[in-house]
Amino acid sequence: MQGNGFKIGCIVAFLALTIFYLFPTIQWSLEQNYMEDLSESELAQYQEENAEKLQSLRENTLSLGLDLQGGMHVTLEVGTPKLISELAGEEADTLLKNVIADARETARENNIDFIDEMVRLFEERDPNARLSRYYRNDAMNITRRSTNEEIAAFLKTQRTSALDRAIEIIRNRVDRFGVTEPSIVKQGSNRIVVELPGVEDKERVRGLLQGTARLEFRLAADAQQFQTFSQQVFEFYDQSPDTSSDSLSVPASSNTLLEVLSPAQRPYVLGYASANDTARVMDLIDSADVQQMMPRNTTAMWSASPLPGQEGNELYQLIGVRTQIELTGDVIEDATVQFDPTSNIPEVSMSMNSEGARTWGRITGANIGKPVAIVLDGYVYSYPNVESKISGGQSSITGLDNLEEAKDLVNILLSGALPAPLDILEERTVGATLGQASINAGLNSVLVGLAIVAIFMMVYYRVGGSIADLALILNIIFILGILAAFKATLTLPGIAGIVLTIGMAVDANVLIFDRIREEQRTGKTFKASIEAGYANAMSAIVDANVTTFFVGLILFSFGVGPIKGFAVTLMAGIASSLFSAIVITRVIVDYLSRNKPDSVTFG
Repeated sequence: MQGNGFKIGCIVAFLALTIFYLFPTIQWSLEQNYMEDLSESELAQYQEENAEKLQSLRENTLSLGLDLQGGMHVTLEVGTPKLISELAGEEADTLLKNVIADARETARENNIDFIDEMVRLFEERDPNARLSRYYRNDAMNITRRSTNEEIAAFLKTQRTSALDRAIEIIRNRVDRFGVTEPSIVKQGSNRIVVELPGVEDKERVRGLLQGTARLEFRLAADAQQFQTFSQQVFEFYDQSPDTSSDSLSVPASSNTLLEVLSPAQRPYVLGYASANDTARVMDLIDSADVQQMMPRNTTAMWSASPLPGQEGNELYQLIGVRTQIELTGDVIEDATVQFDPTSNIPEVSMSMNSEGARTWGRITGANIGKPVAIVLDGYVYSYPNVESKISGGQSSITGLDNLEEAKDLVNILLSGALPAPLDILEERTVGATLGQASINAGLNSVLVGLAIVAIFMMVYYRVGGSIADLALILNIIFILGILAAFKATLTLPGIAGIVLTIGMAVDANVLIFDRIREEQRTGKTFKASIEAGYANAMSAIVDANVTTFFVGLILFSFGVGPIKGFAVTLMAGIASSLFSAIVITRVIVDYLSRNKPDSVTFG
C-alpha cells in the first residue's frame, strides 16, 4: 500500500461525494414507497406537514426524463398568418386578407412555407401591387419602395423573432410551473417542441403554453343605455306576448334568445347562459340588426367564472363593457397570489409601474361608484365598483376557481404576453405505466450486460477479473452520482449510454491485464510486471477514452433531446471508467499482492 495514500484518499472522497449526491434520490424513493401506502386524507396531511422537506428532496433527486417517468410531449407552431395580419394592422384590405387565408390553407396542405406562398399568391392576383403598402419598418429600412422579396425577408425575420421570444416566454413559464428538467427546443422555422416530465394535466399545460395573458382594464357600459339595449334585444327576438322569467331560469318561450339566455335584473349584465349555450347567444348578439341597437362604443363579454344556477347548472354572465381599453397588462410590474381575508379564496394581486399607477389613479378617480372590468384574454374576471381613487397602482383579480389557477395566472402575467398565437400540432402523454416499463427494460439491460461482462472477466482473468468487476460496479454508482451532482436528466438513451460504458470500462482493464501477462512471460517479477503493464497500457487507454469523450462533447453541443441525454451519460461514464480502471483497480491489486503476489492471477 506504500505510495497509494493519495489514491485511496481520492477514492474515498469520490465515493463520499457520490453517496452525498445520490442520498436525496434514495430518500425520495423511500418517501414515495411510504406515501403509496397512505390513504388520501393521510397523504394530504403528510404532504402538508412535510412540504418543505419533500420539495427539497424532489429538487435534488436524480431527474428522470419524459421516457422514464412519463409526462407530456407537445409540438407547437407559431401562428404565422395571425402574426402577419397583425403586422399589417389597419392597412390590411380585402386583397391581403384573402391572400393570407388562401395561403394558410395551401401551405398547410402542401407543407410549404406560408410566407413564400403568401407572396406568390399576392403577386399572382395583383402583379402591379407591392406588399410594402401594408408593411413598413423604419428600423429595418422597410419603406414604400421596398420590393416584395425584401418584405418577405422582413416578415421571416419577424417570425423568427416571435419564435425566439415565444421560446423564452415558455421557458420562463415552465420554470415557474416547477417542472424538473424540461426540454424546450426550436424545430424548423416556426415550431417548438416541449417535453414536460412528470406532468399529466393536459388542460393546465395547454393554458400554460398557449395563454396569451392579454390583460385589459375597461370601463363598464353605461348602465341606463345598456338596460335599454337589453330590453330592446329581448323584444327583437320575442315571438310570444309572455316574456316574463325568473332572473336565473330559462322560461318556456318561443323567444329565440330567451331559449338560451335568461334576462338579468342587473344594470351591466345582459343575461345568464350555460356553457353549452354561450356560442349560440353570441351568434344572436352579433347579428347586424342587434349590433345596430348596441350602445356606441360598447360590447358584451362573458364572465370567466360561472354563477351557481338552478339544479346545479352553472351559468355565465354576459357583461356590457366599453370597447375602449383604458389600460393593458404591459404596466404590470409584479403579481402575487393572495387570499381573501374573509373567504380565504385565492386571488391575484398586481402592482403597476409609475406610468400605469398614474393612469389607474386617473381612471378610478373619474369613475367612483362605477364598475371597472378586469378582462383577461377576452373574459371578464371581475368588475368591482370603484369606491375611491386608487393612487398606488395596486389591483386584484378575483373570481378564480382555485389556487392552481391563481398560480398559473401569476406565471403568465410575469412572463409576458406571447408575441404570436401558438397552435398545438401534436400532443401526447407518456403514462406512468409506459415510463415504468421503460425503466424496467433499461434496468434489465444494464443487469444482463453487467452479468455477462462480469462472468466473462472472472472466467478469463480469474482474480484480476473479479477486481475489474468490483471496479465496474463502483463505476456505475459513480456515473449516477455525477448525473445527480450536475442535475442532469437520466433518459432511456442515457441508460443505453451506461450499458455502452460497461463495455468500455472493462476494455481498459483488458488492456492492462494483457500487458501484465505479457510482461510476466518475459520473466519479470510480479511487481515489475504490474508496473510495466499499467505504464505500457496507459497511452492506448487514454487515447481511446479521450477521443470518445470528444465525440460525446460534440453530441452534447449539437444534439437535442435523446441525443444529448446519451452524450451526458457517455461522458460521465468515460470519466468514471478511467478513474476506476487506473486508480481503483491499481490500489486493489497492490493491496492483494503486497505479501502474496502469487495470490493474484490474470488468467
